[in-house]
Amino acid sequence: MAVAQDGKQKESSDQNFDYMFKLLIIGNSSVGKTSFLFRYADDAFTSAFVSTVGIDFRVKTVYKNDKSIKLQIWDTAGQERYRTITTAYYRGAMGFILMYDITNEESFAAVQDWSTQIKTYSWENSQVILVGNKCDMEEERIVSVDSGRLLAEQLGFEFFETSAKDNINVKQTFESLVDIICDKMADGLETDPAASTGTPSTRLTDNLVPTQQSDCSC
Repeated sequence: MAVAQDGKQKESSDQNFDYMFKLLIIGNSSVGKTSFLFRYADDAFTSAFVSTVGIDFRVKTVYKNDKSIKLQIWDTAGQERYRTITTAYYRGAMGFILMYDITNEESFAAVQDWSTQIKTYSWENSQVILVGNKCDMEEERIVSVDSGRLLAEQLGFEFFETSAKDNINVKQTFESLVDIICDKMADGLETDPAASTGTPSTRLTDNLVPTQQSDCSC
């Protein structure tokens, strides 16, 4: 009986949020997507590289304007052979972190292709932040800050340089993405914040939790 009660309590806790945002981290293999997610979700970093197979995700709850927002953050594989699998997860995503490695020109050149995939497979109003990762490796830098910023401007994305290793701008990137999504929702754009759980499209002013009246203006 105790086990059943614990299970019910956990289920209730898992559902105790006002909004859910599905976010994806995409980009070429080895740019640091998994390390970036682990740094944000667990505040941990490991230098051991293990390529993501297919897709994985973490959940983190943040709070904004007295509302709880459950972030379902998907870490995708960058290899071409997993592309069909990962693009299937684009549907319903409200935000993307599109990542390249500042020491790898090829990963930067691929940003345009990744951007096209977002436009092709995701909700048309998904928000994107371009991230130049591994900025701790300044001596090995190939892609300049100005090049990254210029490309972000051309694509209409926000831009950050980050380091999962040194914990530079990791939290700020996610906070900025959440802020952008909230701003767009507040403007009245229709969204699909919880497609994976079958929650219907909503606006920021709609009520996801029937017993509560939402007044979030994010």
